[in-house]
Amino acid sequence: MELREHGRYDWSPLPERKTYDWPGGKKLAFCIANNIEIFSYRDGLGSDSATLTAPQTHRNYAWRDYGNRVGQWYLFDLLEEYGLPSSHNINSRVLRAYPQIREKILSRGDEIVAHGRSNGERQDVLSEEEERRLIEEATAEIIELTGKQPKGWMGPYFAQSEVTLDLLQEAGYEFMLDWPLDDQPVWMRTRKGHILSVPYSVELNDSPSMVFRQEAAASFERMIIDQFDELLLQSQKRPLVFSLVTHNFILGQPYRLRALRRALDHIMKHRDDLWITTVGGVNDYIRSLPEGSLPGQPGQA
Repeated sequence: MELREHGRYDWSPLPERKTYDWPGGKKLAFCIANNIEIFSYRDGLGSDSATLTAPQTHRNYAWRDYGNRVGQWYLFDLLEEYGLPSSHNINSRVLRAYPQIREKILSRGDEIVAHGRSNGERQDVLSEEEERRLIEEATAEIIELTGKQPKGWMGPYFAQSEVTLDLLQEAGYEFMLDWPLDDQPVWMRTRKGHILSVPYSVELNDSPSMVFRQEAAASFERMIIDQFDELLLQSQKRPLVFSLVTHNFILGQPYRLRALRRALDHIMKHRDDLWITTVGGVNDYIRSLPEGSLPGQPGQA
């Protein structure tokens, strides 16, 4: 068979790339990307705590709603205890339905990354015009309720169509998190320019790990620590990004929160070695680097 190619980026082996430093001469960037989502009751899409293909019920709706009612507030407290910023991949309708969450994010100065309208739907099954409308509506709602245009996008369920990158760049987005292809930022081509892919882990992500693969909290804690330790070692050779992905209805459960706390204790022992930032902070810094610092950088031949 003839293999299809995406044409969005060129293959680039890690050892052949140019090196650069993160701010302060640091080699490893640390980002927390927290997902805050809203779902339709007994309708649409949504994960289940026990069965992958379960229908939408009152039980799994309530399990997910626990995250916004309780788990997210535990996570806010934990972030404040450790003095950590966070990026929040947030469905735009969360901002309207749960204004206390919106106000808490804004008062903390955290970053909002657009995450579609809700997690009851996905965009890769839509026509181009329908997908454009979804992006426009989510963006407009975030601007209305926060006063700011989001720079980054994370599609519900990592979903993208053939034209999502084009539509995002045309809608004014600077970066997205849907392609888990690298531990460094990567420039992606669009039909009218470029958009940056910022590392966002599908492995160090509590939803696929603990919901879909049924990893225990202690196992996920070990994964966080091992991923961090190895990336810290590897970053002695080149700049890397360590992203930790959370969902408030998963890691916001108290027994899992305790595992996250132990993992953060380990990470924070190395605080002076890290550039602690947001995914948007990575995007901004990459855009400040000299031309040619990354393969495929806009302006290069």
